[in-house]
Amino acid sequence: MTDKAAGPNFRTVTLDEPIMQGETSISTLQLRRPGSGELRGLSLVRLGQMEVDEIRKLLPRIAMPTITEVDVDKIDPADMMEIAGELGDFLLSKRRRADFQTS
Repeated sequence: MTDKAAGPNFRTVTLDEPIMQGETSISTLQLRRPGSGELRGLSLVRLGQMEVDEIRKLLPRIAMPTITEVDVDKIDPADMMEIAGELGDFLLSKRRRADFQTS
């Protein structure tokens, strides 16, 4: 489940399956819209295609609480799809998002 109330630059994703970080259980991730610097070394095409390897590199740069690539490997596939959808929204311009909302 995703909360879009934080505005266009943040999304909060409630995980169906929490991630364990040692003794800590992470049940929600707040994602911040990435800046160009955080996309350095990544392929926008591959991100748009929801390729897990690209998402795995990006999430530690934009997620709160802080997670690692190893933590990303623990994410349930259904939760990964939810996260990938939110990342896709971040990559769309305002005009393109409006086009999708009216279709």
